[in-house]
Amino acid sequence: MKTIILKNLDAARELFGRHNYNLARISEAAGVQINARGSTLNIEGDDDKIILAEKILTQLYDLIKENYSLNSHDIDAAAKALRADMSCRLKDIFLDKVFVTAKNKPITPRNPAQKTYVDAVRNNDIVFSIGPAGTGKTYLAVAMAVAAFSKGKVKRIVLTRPAVEAGEALGFLPGDLAEKINPYLRPLYDALYDMLTFEKARELIAQGTIEIAPLAFMRGRTLNNSFIILDEAQNTSKEQMKMFLTRIGFGSRAVITGDITQTDLPHGKLSGLVQAKSILRRIKGIKFCFFSSEDVVRHKLVSEIIKAYEKIQQKNKKAENIKLNS
Repeated sequence: MKTIILKNLDAARELFGRHNYNLARISEAAGVQINARGSTLNIEGDDDKIILAEKILTQLYDLIKENYSLNSHDIDAAAKALRADMSCRLKDIFLDKVFVTAKNKPITPRNPAQKTYVDAVRNNDIVFSIGPAGTGKTYLAVAMAVAAFSKGKVKRIVLTRPAVEAGEALGFLPGDLAEKINPYLRPLYDALYDMLTFEKARELIAQGTIEIAPLAFMRGRTLNNSFIILDEAQNTSKEQMKMFLTRIGFGSRAVITGDITQTDLPHGKLSGLVQAKSILRRIKGIKFCFFSSEDVVRHKLVSEIIKAYEKIQQKNKKAENIKLNS
């Protein structure tokens, strides 16, 4: 058994949660029994699980003392991070404010992989972010872009993604060009509207200070003093990726995000993101960040769904290798 005495009563109450809800959640996450008496906690369970629970409790308690507003998702994120690495410092992650939204919501990394990603964007001109859906690749990139613009580090933001597929075949869709394109750019608009007021975002878009356009519109341009995001980059061809990367001008930085397991390219056509991963990794100033299903920050079932599909893909790949070698 391990006993923890928390001296800051207000912080202890917030840590415990209403009707000790947070303690129950931490107990479940660490696999221990936690009993509270006043501001004293007694932890019972296996030794390694007690250590994990103590780490979660004390680090979340320290965050609260720094005026951090704790929610249930933080408990899950903390447990996952510390389970993977007991030396992890939650303060370094959760208190790293990337941007504060118009609704006064601080945007911070949620796990060590996101912290590594944020630091990479700060310190490199080109960053590739590769991993499954739900890991915050696009959302954090937009937050970094808006933060850089608000601090005067760049003069404009350019958000782009391939429309529909690598060939950007939009002709079969109804409506004019804008109506054909907008559904495929909607995730970028959603992220942007979550950071700024709707009115401010629309004003900046109308001025051209923020540009949201399909990848094809980047051809032939040079983008100076800009923060450029290429989203869904797994659906770029080799030629499109080269075209995009050579648009980057002076004073600009670029973030390229994608999930190489979900390409919509025709069978047998190599993704520009896959090729870039193999040929650009040793160039100074270019950083690659990788996420896994363990880094998903959406509903906990999303992580389990991704793992299930990964198992199927591995099984199919193994079967194909056996077939080829037989």
